[in-house]
Amino acid sequence: MAVVNDDVFAAVADKFADEAYASVKGYVRTYVMHHQLLEHLSPPPATVLDVGGGAGHQSFPLAEAGYEVTLLDPSEAMLAKARQRLERLPDEARRRVTLVAAAGENAVGAVDGRRFDAVLCHGVLGYLDESAPLVEQLCRCTAADGIVSVMTGNARAGAVRPALEQRWDDAMAAFDARTEIGVLGVTGRADTVEELSELVRGGGVEPLRWYGVWLFVDWLGFAGVDLDPGDARKVAALELEAGRRDPYRQLSRVFHLVGRRGPD
Repeated sequence: MAVVNDDVFAAVADKFADEAYASVKGYVRTYVMHHQLLEHLSPPPATVLDVGGGAGHQSFPLAEAGYEVTLLDPSEAMLAKARQRLERLPDEARRRVTLVAAAGENAVGAVDGRRFDAVLCHGVLGYLDESAPLVEQLCRCTAADGIVSVMTGNARAGAVRPALEQRWDDAMAAFDARTEIGVLGVTGRADTVEELSELVRGGGVEPLRWYGVWLFVDWLGFAGVDLDPGDARKVAALELEAGRRDPYRQLSRVFHLVGRRGPD
């Protein structure tokens, strides 16, 4: 394991890993992303690298389904959460998970040049000053005919959240802005589908499809509506369908891009 210092997520690890994913919104994210991934993943026991995988909410279900998972994250606080959650998995699934402490920008070296059938990077690019260095590493870690899966903020929908929170001046400024203070209190940056598609193409990965993630649950939440946990499954199914369709996916606060690497 590499040694990682300056853990900027230490202060929000509990809120992110324990609270956010316990909500209806957290359930919807995990459900929607999981089903979108299954449309493109090779069957188990394919290998998966989860870059910036945090506490394993997205990749541990894949380990339970038979995939060989390597979770890479620079935050020791988040990796501690991942270890706690890992202990709750069945023995067989737990043996299929490897944790690595490293920054995504150093992913190729951290995994000793190994290449994976799928490389995931969800909710990470927005915390970086620019996307290109990390995307280049994601593509290099992907095996021939493997997939790259990236989820990040949607720059085209930045004005919706402040408008629903009745922050009118912020909403007007957000039409041309790329950054905001996110729900965890950390500054985030957004991308466009077109920009990210061009970056992965530069790494030898051809975009296959993009989806919306978090439409109705986000906008209802920012408007102050408390969602009924009993509706979580219905809401998740609705979000999954909306994420496939225009114009709904274009208004989602984040988007999910999946691409496939060509032959060597």
